[in-house]
Amino acid sequence: MSDNMGMVVNSLKLYVEQGVLPGSQLQAVLENDLYGAFSRADSWRSAHMMDIVSYCCNNIPSACWGSPEKVEAWFKEARRKFVEE
Repeated sequence: MSDNMGMVVNSLKLYVEQGVLPGSQLQAVLENDLYGAFSRADSWRSAHMMDIVSYCCNNIPSACWGSPEKVEAWFKEARRKFVEE
């Protein structure tokens, strides 16, 4: 795994486990906003968008991504759980 992909994975893990929203480009990916994901991506992320989306498909719960509503609900619930711990 490249350093760049490692940073993406770490951001996604923080979001899933603690409700920490990632940067705007990854948030657009999570919200299923193709235009936003590409328009905010640097050259590396543009070239590796399929890898990023594949990681999401295969490694994070479907309940936490796919629409803005799912992202917002996951964020709120994950933050609530994390704060309670």
